[in-house]
Amino acid sequence: YGKNTIKFLRLHREGKKHFVKEVEVCAHLRLTSPQEYLEGNNSLVIPTDTIKNIVLVLAKKNGIPSLEQFAIDICNHFMTTFCQVAYVKAYVQEVPWQRLHEDGVPHVHSFICVPDGIRFCEAEQCRNGPLIVFAGIKDLKLMKTTQSGFEGFYKNEHTTLPERHDRILCGELFCKWSYGECKDFDFDCIWKKIRECILEAFAGPPDCGEYSPSYQKTVNCIQMLVLSRVSQVQVIEVVLNNTFYNVVDMKNLGLTNDKEVLVPVEAPYGSCACTLGRK
Repeated sequence: YGKNTIKFLRLHREGKKHFVKEVEVCAHLRLTSPQEYLEGNNSLVIPTDTIKNIVLVLAKKNGIPSLEQFAIDICNHFMTTFCQVAYVKAYVQEVPWQRLHEDGVPHVHSFICVPDGIRFCEAEQCRNGPLIVFAGIKDLKLMKTTQSGFEGFYKNEHTTLPERHDRILCGELFCKWSYGECKDFDFDCIWKKIRECILEAFAGPPDCGEYSPSYQKTVNCIQMLVLSRVSQVQVIEVVLNNTFYNVVDMKNLGLTNDKEVLVPVEAPYGSCACTLGRK
């Protein structure tokens, strides 16, 4: 049991310069006894309102140096403070505020919300067990307008999809990875590096791109690049929900439409997923 959607903004001031972290936290506990379920005995139950207040107090006292560290702080607090807690799990996701720039100059106290993917993390711990930390990015919308195709697939009497060697590749990406033994990691730096790997593997070189024979192959390329460059990552999961676009037939309008005007296919849409880890 626990408290979901604990939303707050943490403002940190260093003179005139301000820093913001707006997050949503879900904190769940499992107690050493199920007596509140079986007997109606609430003597060990930490109220969810108390859980919410603890999260806010930790944000006030410790700040949010990184999402992962804040999730670790939540786990540590419940494990060290309450002997009746057998398991704790903290999920934290961030609102994508970025510092506003005017003529290239960073503003001291103004920000803009840029929805270019939502950062999240998760930490969980069992009593007398290791602390496990996950991190990720979700709702990251990506598109490339060429250098993608889908050919040579299995066909039978139900197949109507034509083969394509040049199509738009567009999708919404979810990526979640786990760390090994957590040491003094620079979680912010690692997250940015993994995001760069995702973009690089999806798009290819900026001057020419890289051909994608399928959504599945693109997912695997993302995972392989992350594992090759980020040694702290042990397992990486990628889900790519793809959006299809159909070319509008403009013959009745007396026009030739050479893939210049397209409409998205709202539903159903395809999806592919893969989890890849080190040996």
